[in-house]
Formats: sequence, structure tokens, C-alpha cells
Amino acid sequence: MAGMTRRGLALGGVAVGSLAIGARALGQAAAPVTFTAEQDQRNMMDRLGIRSMRPSPSGREDAPNPANYDESIAGPTGDIPDVLRLKNGRPVTTPDAWWKQRRPQIAEDFEREVYGRIPADVPKVTWEVVASEPERLGFTPVNVTQLVGRVENSAYPAISVNMQMTLVLPAQAKGPVPVLIMFGRAAWPSPRQPSRDELARINAAMKAMLADKDPSLRPVFEGLPAYQPFGEAPMFPAGGPPPSWDVAGGGWGFALLDTATIQADSGDGLTRGIIGLTNKGQPRKVDDWGALRAWGWGASRALDYLQTRPEVDAKRIGVEGVSRYGKAALVAAAFDQRFGLVLVGSSGKGGATLHRRNFGEAVETLTSSGEYHWFCGNYLRYGAAEPASARRDIDTLPVDSHELIAMVAPRPCFISYGIPESGDAKWLDQRGSWMAAVAAGRVYRLLGAKDLGVGDDWRNTPMPPVLTGLLDGELAWRQHDGGHTDGPNIRTFVTWADKITGRKT
Repeated sequence: MAGMTRRGLALGGVAVGSLAIGARALGQAAAPVTFTAEQDQRNMMDRLGIRSMRPSPSGREDAPNPANYDESIAGPTGDIPDVLRLKNGRPVTTPDAWWKQRRPQIAEDFEREVYGRIPADVPKVTWEVVASEPERLGFTPVNVTQLVGRVENSAYPAISVNMQMTLVLPAQAKGPVPVLIMFGRAAWPSPRQPSRDELARINAAMKAMLADKDPSLRPVFEGLPAYQPFGEAPMFPAGGPPPSWDVAGGGWGFALLDTATIQADSGDGLTRGIIGLTNKGQPRKVDDWGALRAWGWGASRALDYLQTRPEVDAKRIGVEGVSRYGKAALVAAAFDQRFGLVLVGSSGKGGATLHRRNFGEAVETLTSSGEYHWFCGNYLRYGAAEPASARRDIDTLPVDSHELIAMVAPRPCFISYGIPESGDAKWLDQRGSWMAAVAAGRVYRLLGAKDLGVGDDWRNTPMPPVLTGLLDGELAWRQHDGGHTDGPNIRTFVTWADKITGRKT
């Protein structure tokens, strides 16, 4: 490599920049750069002047570098940014000041430092119906439509992005219905339906469960076949049917949006997918969008389509996700105010949990080669080790997750967690999300909405007991007794959302 110019990053003995120049000279589009996640992260570190990253703590408490689970030292050690104070120090006391001054400041900081910017020239999406047929989801007749959202790629034909979505709408609705965009896999077609005998057993148990008259019938579900509609979790887990039954049974529709067809969940995919298409196959700039914003962008394009369907209530289109997709759901709703509501499931740090908390998952984890691609390049500085000039302490981050929740206000936002004993690991720092939700309440109240109703002492207010939901306002919280899923909260969410939005069922 001696003597090679720095016009392009050297990879495998070939200068990437030279390849691009040669392809342009021949009138051809350059092939996308091929990186491993480690190479892509290293490229971004070089751009930022970072030599090394701090190691990520382990989730195992007996590991040499365990994550902290001692609440007494979890912090935050300092204060969190004042969500209702402008950068010039002036307080925000009116809704007008929030919308015109403070909220834009917060959005800018999140884009520059955490989640990245969506390019202004992202190509348009054209939705195409691939197949449509009537089905039955549990006891609810539904119409199922499989769609592909084709992204225009004439400017760079080397990359194609075809988003996959499965739309499920109640067949017997008397008017437009709410729809929940759910991040996941959009499987098609659905597998087999239960037999008549199985359906009779299910029906008897469901009637009792829905009426809450005989919970002892829950074991009826155990031992029935593992039938998986639309690629979701088994239909008969201990405790009841899948979440989609509760959505459709409540008179809602839902759209399964396949994130993998928008942007890969890995650093080696950043020169492909929608991010790669907009960058013409080249590595990102330091403030370019990461996967979370890309998935959120995809949800916004799904919303574009749903608003054209007369069967859909355009003002009640929500977005939902769990874990990394819970982060993406919150990011999507924060930046696109057309989403009518959001369900944020077990999102952890980078989602609803405070970045400044030293508990469980750490900033060093989010900036590791396995997760850095969720964020923009600038976020790497908060996990940097050397040199000191490139490193940023997390206490200097100009925003935190309470402000991301506040960006959803005054729209309904439901924050959901399970419990560590059932698999929703301590790693997620449920209390860190509780603190952020409490701190976001001031904005909900400023805008005339109801918050959690527990005051503003985000440091010391205790979390509610498990299964005790705070559901009287547009900002809601409930910790169920299940694991790493929001399934046990779906029925509660649908009931809460109908009440909060004034929907008559």
C-alpha cells in the first residue's frame, strides 16, 4: 500500500475511492463498498480521530468486566438536561415557545449527536399490492394484504430497496379503524388454521378469559399446536393467545413492517439498504442516519400508504416495537408527528432509558461494533477511549431520553416493560426508563395533556408495582409480569388508547 494516495479507503489491496473514480470514468455506477462491521466502525473512528473505544461491560455478573447493577451508584451522577429551558438559559413557559424554540433545539441535538440526519433527497417510495385475501385471526375475520414499497433507485441502480409489509384489517369494521405499525417480519402466507375441535376449545377458553370469569382455564392453551400466524411468536404461549389477536379483537388493524427489507441490522449493511442507496454505496458521514432512524423512516413511508386507505383512521395510526425496535418506534414517533400514538416495548438504553444511567447496558455497548450502526457516527465519541481530545463524557451529551419521550407530547405514549425474573433482563434498566418518563411529564402538562400523575421528582419517585398501570393520561406506564415482549401489555394498550383518543368501540 506504500505510495497510495488517501483519495479512498484502502480495503483488501484496492483503494475504494479509486474504484469509484474508475467506474465513473466508464459511465458506470460504482459497486457498493463492502465492509465488515469492524471495518466500517474503524472507518468512522478514523473520521472522528478516535484511536480506540472503551470496552463494553458484560451482562454476566460473574464476568471480568461486569455491568453495574448496584442502584446506589447507578446515577445519574449529575443532572439531566432541562427539557423546558432554552440553550440561552431562558425557561420555556408556553406551548408556543416549546414548538417554535425548544423542541427544534432538542431535535437538532438528537440528529447531530445520537440518531443522525435523514438526507433531504431520499428517493420516493411506490407501494404495490402483491396479494390480498380474507383470513381469520383468532375469532376475528380479517382482510390481509401483502405489499411491497419500492424505492426509486435510478440515481444508483446498484442498490434496490423493496420494503415488505403485511397489512391486516378487520373485515367487519363499520368504519375506519386504528392501525398499529409493528416492526418485525412480514411473513406470507400464513400457516394452517386450527381444526374445528381445536377452535371450539380455544373459543371456550377465550370467552372465559376475556370475561375474566375463570382464569383457571388458561392451561387449556398449553398443549395446543404451535400455530404461527404472520410469522409472529407461537399462538399458544402459556397465558394466552398472541398479541395480534388482542389488536384485531379490539377492532384495530395492524401492519407488520419488515425492518430487514429497509436497512440491515448490522454495521456491514450500512453501505446497502436505504442508507447505502442514499449514499450511493459509500460509507456514512459522521452525522448521517443510523438504522434506528432508517427503520423509523420506513414506518413513515408505511404511514404515507396507510393514510390513503379509506378503511384506516388516518389520525389513529400508531407505531410499536420491542427491544431495538422499541427504540426505533420511539424515534419514529418523536420525529414524525403524524403518528397518532406509540407503544414502546422494553427499549432500554438508546430508547426510553436515560443515557446517563450507569446500570446494565452501557453507552460503551451502544458504541460497540455490534450496535453502533443504530446511531450516527458522532455518537461513537461518547464511547471513545483515546485520544482524550476525541472522547466525550456522557454527561456532556446535550440531550437525554426524557427529551425523546417529550418530543412525542402531547400524543399518547405507552412505555412497556416486563420483569427480569421472566426474561426482561436487568440489563435494560427498567428504572432508567421510569425516571425518563417522569421527567418528560412536564412537557405533557405544558401542552395540556396528562402525564403519569406522580410529580416531577424523577430521581426518587418509586416505580409502581408490577401489573399496576398508570393509564389515566396521554403518557402511560405499565410493567407486566412477562419477559422480553410487550405482548402481555397489548390488550391494556388497546383499551387505554381507545379511551385516551376518544374512540367509540
